[in-house]
Amino acid sequence: MRAIGFAEAGGPDVLTLEEGVAVPQPGADEMLLKMAYAGVNRPDCIQRQGLYPPPPGASPILGLEASGEIVAVGEGVDAGWVGKQVCALTPGGGYAEYCCVPQGHVLPVPEALTMAEAAALPETLFTVWHNVFQRGMARDGETLLVHGGTSGIGTMAIMLAKAFGLTTIVTAGSEEKCDAARRVGADHAIDYKTTDFVEAVGLITGGDGVDLVLDMVSGDYVARNLQCLKPCGRHVTIAVLGGMKAQINMALVMSKRLTLTGSTLRPRSDAFKTALRDEISREAWPLVEDGTIRPVMDRIFELGDAAKAHARMENGDHIGKIVLAIDETL
Repeated sequence: MRAIGFAEAGGPDVLTLEEGVAVPQPGADEMLLKMAYAGVNRPDCIQRQGLYPPPPGASPILGLEASGEIVAVGEGVDAGWVGKQVCALTPGGGYAEYCCVPQGHVLPVPEALTMAEAAALPETLFTVWHNVFQRGMARDGETLLVHGGTSGIGTMAIMLAKAFGLTTIVTAGSEEKCDAARRVGADHAIDYKTTDFVEAVGLITGGDGVDLVLDMVSGDYVARNLQCLKPCGRHVTIAVLGGMKAQINMALVMSKRLTLTGSTLRPRSDAFKTALRDEISREAWPLVEDGTIRPVMDRIFELGDAAKAHARMENGDHIGKIVLAIDETL
């Protein structure tokens, strides 16, 4: 099969289209997908840079989400799945013509979605659901602050928050992106390059602050985020794009009774991801099926143009999801 590989860590230009790569074979409780599209995510870029190695047993090929047709199944999987179109959270291997996925990590593709849109859902939906609603304990009527409001994660957080009765405030890097976030459904959008988001959050909330922060920046943003939180507020970190270390005032944490948490999804067990899939299937997937939630699509690149896709993501010009087209006939 064809797959994207890289001989050494580096910039987007290290990515190459390789021919003759062995097709993976599904093991117990796995399905083999003939790939239609693969989502492109920030962790793919970090892995390419040599900073995010795949967990033990995972494919070294990039790609954490996929859509495609099931063409074979391993031991313990009902053969009736063969021929069905699904999208899936993958432990790796999505940038290829075939990819093995655990059977507990797939969701059926609704008629309302294209296969390209389906590939843009799993990583962001699983990540946002777990971190906003499970770890962040978001409840209707609360206010959520999201950084990176026009990223794949940001746009998914906006849509889910809106669907479940939260008020959303997002930050973005330009007025154009702020406008895009509002069109997705954000109640308020702050251009962080021209406005102090701490002051803006205070004005928007009448000085009350927000209940929850979904943070992809970390670094010096953490101390500023804590200033934005109400008493008993929650701060959830899902990426460290601004640095892995933060200096915070613990007296503020104590006086406001704040909760700081965070997570990474990829290293979690198959059983955990299956349980997460099951909850999403009950609570959020009906919103995908009826069209309430539909991924915001930025651009589709051919598989051989994976380097261009990574460059676009790292330039920060994208609004919504970037995907790779592998077999557009599916």
